[in-house]
Amino acid sequence: MKMRIVTIFVLLLLIFPSIGFFMDAEAHPLFNSSEEWMGDHRVQISTQPEIPAVGEKIQVLLRVVDADFEELDRFLLGIRIFYHENQIGAIQPAVYEDGHLEMDYAFEESGNHIFYVDLYDVAQDGGVLTYVFNISAQSQFGYIFIGAITCGGIMGGVIFGYIYFSKLRSKLRR
Repeated sequence: MKMRIVTIFVLLLLIFPSIGFFMDAEAHPLFNSSEEWMGDHRVQISTQPEIPAVGEKIQVLLRVVDADFEELDRFLLGIRIFYHENQIGAIQPAVYEDGHLEMDYAFEESGNHIFYVDLYDVAQDGGVLTYVFNISAQSQFGYIFIGAITCGGIMGGVIFGYIYFSKLRSKLRR
């Protein structure tokens, strides 16, 4: 009877962690997502995929809401993109509808890129609100590093479980 309980417990320990590999739900904030309040407006930014690779086309998603969390119907927005304190790109100010926009972009260098999002004509004084966001791009070796860390964590859990259950089994035999 005790061995059956131990077997079920081991199976549950192996099954429950693997559920996360098959679900699409995100339980954590995305790696390249952020939001910032300034005045009565909030700008949210994220990338799709979550961790962009150098040289691959990604989508940058922006959403602009007011203090009541309602998307702005119409707004004037421009973006300046910096890498190592040098401006490498810009999106000229344009009018956008429906409170959000999606733009395609490709990073040419790995590392941290600074996106300055300028929101025009919504400040109380009529000036420009500038929101600052960090977005990182990784080279292909970044995925190898993340995989190595994940494998190391899983192996540590397997070793810990083996030691724990070996001791538990030896106590049950006595």
